[in-house]
Amino acid sequence: MAAGVLYPTMIQAEEWSEQAAAQPRGMFLGTPEIYFAKRIDNSRVAKVTDPKRRREMIHFGITLSVLFLFVMVYLWQHFSAIEYGYRIEQLKAQRDTIAESNRELSLEEASLKDLARIDVLAQKMGMQRPMPGQWQPMDSTSTDPSVPIMAQANPIRVVSSEP
Repeated sequence: MAAGVLYPTMIQAEEWSEQAAAQPRGMFLGTPEIYFAKRIDNSRVAKVTDPKRRREMIHFGITLSVLFLFVMVYLWQHFSAIEYGYRIEQLKAQRDTIAESNRELSLEEASLKDLARIDVLAQKMGMQRPMPGQWQPMDSTSTDPSVPIMAQANPIRVVSSEP
């Protein structure tokens, strides 16, 4: 029997083809749907305004406007805070760069003020150390550089190195 289902015999094949030929093709067997065109004339209908609905829509619009305003203020504050954060980071990086530059300049100043280096350079240029009495220390009574210093004339003595 299973073989008959998979492989129909010649008699079964003829019965099937006769049944298919007996049914008319293209015929609709279900319930037909019919649409009727109905013309509606709305030209004489007048729209009635509902004051309650109008009031509700005005309240709804005001509520949405206030909500939109709050959202916009929040977004403005949020983006301003982000922008200020970036600016602070940029200024911190600039401060660090300036501090590093200041440190390098301080080191360079210290190396240029080194007395041993100055002595070596002076000897290369053919200079000699001053003899006692050839130099006078400057009067530095004030340690504050912003205080003005009064000029005064000290007698200068020239001492020659030749006897």
